Amino acid sequence: MLPRVQETFGRHRLREGRMNKLQKLVQSRVLILTVCAAGIGGTFQYGYNITIINAPTTHIQTFMNETWLERTGAPLENNVILLLWSFIVSAYPLGGLTGALVAGPMAIKLGRKTSLLVNNVFVIIAAVLSGFSRMAKSFEMIMLSRFFTGINAGVSMNIQPMYLGESAPKKLRGAVALTSASFTALGLVLGQVFGISELLGGEESWPLLLASNVVPALIQMVTLPWLPESPRYLLIDRGDKESCISALRKLRGSADLSSEIEEILAEQAAIEGQRAKKPWELFQNPAVRWQLISIIVLSSAMQLCGNDSMYFYAGYVFREAGIPHDKIQYVIIGTGCCELITAVTCSQISWMPYLSMTCIFAYILSFGIGPAGVTGILPTEIFDQMSRPAAYMICGSLLWFNLFVIGMAFPFIVECLAHFCYLPFFVVCVSTALYVGFFLPETKGKSFLEISEEFNKRNFKTQTHENLWKGPEEIKSTML
Repeated sequence: MLPRVQETFGRHRLREGRMNKLQKLVQSRVLILTVCAAGIGGTFQYGYNITIINAPTTHIQTFMNETWLERTGAPLENNVILLLWSFIVSAYPLGGLTGALVAGPMAIKLGRKTSLLVNNVFVIIAAVLSGFSRMAKSFEMIMLSRFFTGINAGVSMNIQPMYLGESAPKKLRGAVALTSASFTALGLVLGQVFGISELLGGEESWPLLLASNVVPALIQMVTLPWLPESPRYLLIDRGDKESCISALRKLRGSADLSSEIEEILAEQAAIEGQRAKKPWELFQNPAVRWQLISIIVLSSAMQLCGNDSMYFYAGYVFREAGIPHDKIQYVIIGTGCCELITAVTCSQISWMPYLSMTCIFAYILSFGIGPAGVTGILPTEIFDQMSRPAAYMICGSLLWFNLFVIGMAFPFIVECLAHFCYLPFFVVCVSTALYVGFFLPETKGKSFLEISEEFNKRNFKTQTHENLWKGPEEIKSTML
């Protein structure tokens, strides 16, 4: 009798173990699907739309000249063509800056998930404009298209890491954060691949290339509605505990939610009675002084390290390095496969151009390992729920403004410094690394309240020392 009981008990435990594994698999699958659905219409679009404009440069410039010739009977001068092209290129970061400014109010009023879904409207408008620009014989439509594309990227670059950071469990928050950089890199690579002349980068097919960004938008619009909203947004912003628990159940499965709900409730209690902060209010609040300094330094360094100048001017840099012209469009694809410092080389040794190419790849690889993955999630980790949207507005505005500055300034930097053109970026990288090493606390495995306590020690350092003094006020005033 005893052996049968033991056998039955063993089968029950085996069945229970299989059920637990199945539940964990389903739980992981929902989180993975959430990451993918947010990423494909989020930072993927940022990377994709940076690179798809490079391949058809010559074809678009020819189109502008032909269009102007039909309108006026006179061709455009070369300097006017370059000026119009700079408007097309600059429209993207200007749109991104606009998107970064509206992302905060969208995240507060619509929620994280709904904001990502509504954001796809901008890229659909952009795809229609660019796709029919040649048929309508209007290069102005391309400029407007790039502006709307920039708005889409600006909104998603802010809201996607906010959404994923608030949805991921504490132990996986860092890993989930790095997916933003992964989707950016994937977008860069696919934009470069589809941009080669054999695919969509040809003279006849370039409008399809510019309009192809509608595909990721449609994928997100189909998949994201089935996935949960940010649990923290539901409980802290909306006060909807039932929806919060439901979202956590979908994301965590049958895991014990009590500790996580207690943590969210503790954050809600800590900010009770507060309203969502405006960006300028963060500058006036001493309680977030070092958090604000941190995102200003890292968001600025994100672009001022010079990484994205490689995507704007990769063809020019590789041509100056000595890579054969017919191989450049294929070599450029390698820049999207890695995300470190480009070394300046001369072309007097036969293998030196390829060493230059390797250094560029290493430079981009280093960028992907560090700034690209960490900077996006940082405001989520170091700001509370009421300050987070405003922090992302500041972060995103700096990112896009500096992208615009680098895009405009890089050719002049190359002209002035020649082979030492990456020296200013080297200084930025070293300075930022020193700041991170000395002033930014570790956030891995900590709750949002624990991270806030770490910054409070620095923000209120003076008050802490003053509170320790128990002697007479007269003596306290003369302390060194």
